[in-house]
Amino acid sequence: MPKIIKSKPNTLKFTTQSGLDSYVWGICNILRRSNCAGALQYVPELTWILFLRILDDNETLEAERAEAVSASFAPSLESPYRWQDWAAPDGWKRRELANGALGAFFGFVNGELLPYLKSLRNRPNATSRQKVISEILSGVEHVRVDTEKNFLDVLDKVHDIRRENIDTTHIFALSQVYEGLLLKMGEKGNDGGQFFTPRQIIRVMVRAVDPKPGQTIYDPGCGTGGFLAQSYEYLDNILKHSDSTPDQIGELKTRTFYGREKENLVYPIALANLVLHGIDEPHLWHGNTLTGQETFGGLFQGAPTLFDVVLTNPPFGGKEGKEAQTRFAYKTGATQVLFLQHVIDSLKPDGVCGIVLDEGVLFRTNETAFVQTKRKLLDDCCVKR
Repeated sequence: MPKIIKSKPNTLKFTTQSGLDSYVWGICNILRRSNCAGALQYVPELTWILFLRILDDNETLEAERAEAVSASFAPSLESPYRWQDWAAPDGWKRRELANGALGAFFGFVNGELLPYLKSLRNRPNATSRQKVISEILSGVEHVRVDTEKNFLDVLDKVHDIRRENIDTTHIFALSQVYEGLLLKMGEKGNDGGQFFTPRQIIRVMVRAVDPKPGQTIYDPGCGTGGFLAQSYEYLDNILKHSDSTPDQIGELKTRTFYGREKENLVYPIALANLVLHGIDEPHLWHGNTLTGQETFGGLFQGAPTLFDVVLTNPPFGGKEGKEAQTRFAYKTGATQVLFLQHVIDSLKPDGVCGIVLDEGVLFRTNETAFVQTKRKLLDDCCVKR
């Protein structure tokens, strides 16, 4: 059985939130000067690198716990594709590549590592975690960083972000640092605002809807996963302050959160965001929610058809063709109206929804579908402000 070897300790210690944030921004500065100028370039690049680092850290801990009780443990990745092999400063594969020919490191990452990671989902007995790994790497064709020196510099700095280096007494979870990176995507000029709902709005909506442990939560246009991530934090806090059972905790991490996202750039980021928050099995469907056209549905297998809670901020102003309209009772090209119909159809009879809607849905009367959808909303649903 392959073993996971713990890397040598170092003296770096993060004792304040600002210190950890500044350290991560320092990594982003390297990426910005290395062919990843904007947030829509450096956030996806840092996402897959950071994810593989945290995966290795988590599986190292899982292996230690399994060994302590004489249980077996199989890491998700084979050698030499584990972080500790090829990316860690003392990794055996990294040393081998460093002593090889010029360009050997990029040759390994682009030619072997990335294809291996993306192929995991196609294995006959692929685990849920292996499928998630493949999907997070699905949009990575090659390393975007311009030189091996800069890429190794990024790897070294990311390597120092690990559990034992973070004083959790005074610092939020690493997921909060990642939220800051996603915020950069949503800033003006980055063209990422359509995928990022302000977290203050999300928190208010989650508190207002007040999901309960054991309920299923769904976002049909999840973007970077903000509603699902915040719902996890909300429910995790409830369980931490109650007499929760291991089964309840397991259900929260594996059978609670479901979502759909169309954009190839954003879907892997949403998956990584949910994993970094602590959701072991994020059930995200990759494809067009309104047309049903699927890119990858492997993580959505076994998902319920109706949900207890829907939390979403659907796209406004877009237009869908007849392929989408044929799936709905009220025909229109307006995405927000089609999404509202989808949400109503996705709720259990006693389900609860928190949704962001534009004024046109509520007040526009010059298109029949708007009027019909609003009538259904008011007649069949209990609407609150």
